[in-house]
Amino acid sequence: MFSRILTQTSTAACSEPLARIRRALEQADAVLIGAGAGLSAAAGLTYSGHRFEKHFGDFIRKYGIRDMYAGGFYPFGTPEEYWAWWSRHIMINRYEKAPKPVYNALLRLVRGKDYFVLTTNVDHQFQLAGFDKERLFYTQGDYGLWQCSKPCCQKTWDNEETVRRMAAEQKDMRVPAELLPRCPVCGRPMSMNLRCDQTFVQDGGWYAAAARYERFLRRHEGLRVVYLELGVGGNTPSIIKYPFWRLTEQNPNATYICVNDREAFAPRTIQRRSLCFQKDIGAVLDAAV
Repeated sequence: MFSRILTQTSTAACSEPLARIRRALEQADAVLIGAGAGLSAAAGLTYSGHRFEKHFGDFIRKYGIRDMYAGGFYPFGTPEEYWAWWSRHIMINRYEKAPKPVYNALLRLVRGKDYFVLTTNVDHQFQLAGFDKERLFYTQGDYGLWQCSKPCCQKTWDNEETVRRMAAEQKDMRVPAELLPRCPVCGRPMSMNLRCDQTFVQDGGWYAAAARYERFLRRHEGLRVVYLELGVGGNTPSIIKYPFWRLTEQNPNATYICVNDREAFAPRTIQRRSLCFQKDIGAVLDAAV
C-alpha cells in the first residue's frame, strides 16, 4: 500500500527539474506516457468558455446547456437533435487537430525512444499529431467509433464519413433522418463507443491494443523506464496514476514524472525518483524539448 502522506515537488525554480527531465528521457530505455483530460485541455480542447460558445451557441440558447460535457448527457427529444449535437462535438474534438501544438511537442520529446501511450482520452489527438497507432491504447473508447446501443456483438464502426455529412447537412439543430446511424447487424440505433455504462464495447482493436500494452510492460521490467503522467485527474486513478506509482515503486531504475496544472504529487515511497510540476503542460513540454 502507498503511504497516505503525499509530497509535492516545488516548481519555484524549474531549470534543474527540467534538466532532470531531459536527462531521464535521454537515459531511458523506454517511456510510458499516461495521458488524461488535462493534456487535451492544455492543447486547447476546452469544453466550456469561448470555444463552447462558438460552436454550440444555438444549443446554449435553446436548451441552456452549460458545457460540452453536460451536453453529452442532455435528454434531447429526438434522435435528429441528439446526432446534431454529437456530430458537432465529434468534428471539433476528434477530426480537427487541437488548437495548440502540445501533442506535437510531446512527440518531439519522445521521438526516437521506445515509447507507449496509455490514455483515457477519446479524442485521438495522439494519432493526429503523428504518434504511431501501434503504440497507443485508448482505454475508454473513441469519438470516431460507433457501436450498437444494446450491443448485439462486440464490434465497432468508423463514423467519420457520416459524421462529416451530419455536421454539414444539419439544419435547425437537426440532422436529416436518413443519416441516423443503425447497427448493420441488428438494426438498432447506434451509440457512441465511450465507456459510460455497462454497454461499452471492447472490440478486437481494443483487446489488441491492451495486449501490446502488456507486452510493453513485460519487455521493460527492471529497465530504466520513465513513467510520464500528463494531465491525469482523480476521476479514474486506477487506470494510470495508481499503476504508474506501483510500477515506479517496484522498479528501482524507474522515474516518475507528473505534470498537471491543478495537482501534481507523488507518494513518499517514490519521492526521490519523482519529478512533479504543477504548471501548464504545454509550457513544461516546450521547455523540456
